[in-house]
Amino acid sequence: MSEQTILSIRNVQVHFNVKAKSKLPWAPSRTLKAVDGVSFDLKAGETLGVVGESGCGKSTLSRAILNLIPATHGEIVWMGKDLSGATTKQWHGVRRDIQMIFQDPLASLDPRMTVGQIIAEPLREHRPGMSKDEMNQRVRAMMAKVGLREQMINRYAHEFSGGQCQRIGIARALIVEPKLIVCDEPVSALDVSIQAQIVNLLKSLQQEMKLALIFIAHDLAVVKHISDRVMVMYLGHVMELADKHSLYARPRHPYTRALLSAVPVPNPAIERTKVVQILSSDIPSPINPPTGCVFHTRCPIAEARCSREVPPLRTLEHGVAAACLLA
Repeated sequence: MSEQTILSIRNVQVHFNVKAKSKLPWAPSRTLKAVDGVSFDLKAGETLGVVGESGCGKSTLSRAILNLIPATHGEIVWMGKDLSGATTKQWHGVRRDIQMIFQDPLASLDPRMTVGQIIAEPLREHRPGMSKDEMNQRVRAMMAKVGLREQMINRYAHEFSGGQCQRIGIARALIVEPKLIVCDEPVSALDVSIQAQIVNLLKSLQQEMKLALIFIAHDLAVVKHISDRVMVMYLGHVMELADKHSLYARPRHPYTRALLSAVPVPNPAIERTKVVQILSSDIPSPINPPTGCVFHTRCPIAEARCSREVPPLRTLEHGVAAACLLA
């Protein structure tokens, strides 16, 4: 893995105005803070896993990185270039280097296009001078790389299984040889056996093509298998950021400990005796988040000051960072 930082996210916020449920036209709108001050760096060839409960802002953050959703505030720095306020033309050049794999493999593919047309689409957009023969050769070579037979090139997406559709999505993302792939829960809609195939495929392609990955998932076992570092999010904030060995061996934030306690252990003896930390109450609304530490309403070790003070994401040791006053 290279030491070169290719992506820097600095205090990125994504807020939405939500219209009040009122018949009065002058009723004020409220602000939904989907992502609220996230910062991290990503090195070339590195995989950053992003985990957290549904609604914590993982997918919103991934879309903000690609400007599919505009960031309300903060800096997105790609290869030393600040993309804040970048024009559509400037983003067009960046999109060759940053591609995305979506959560629903079938819904992300155009049902009116053949597999060959779907995979070749980024080439037509970003390599307009490429001849049809060369484009066809590139598509067939990429299909072979992701485990699709050449005879499938003229078939349509609805003729494939979920795992095969995700392979098509991976081929489409890789065809322009990007430097970064943002994977937005790419295996959550697939069977467990197919999940393992897709994760192993991504790992092998990453090593072969020197890719950096941002891998978003709910399954902490999958994230541990593929990631170098892991970022834990809760209600739009980063709770903990550490290399995977430190985070899984000794989680510092009580939210991380609760998530890890729910991960199944393949040893039946350990599984029967382990203590699962069940969080009290539901996740608060991002429209009306708690004051102080956003996790204090569900935290088993919270003190009075946790409801007043906002904990910064501070480095503890060996590159481990946690946003907890008691860590």
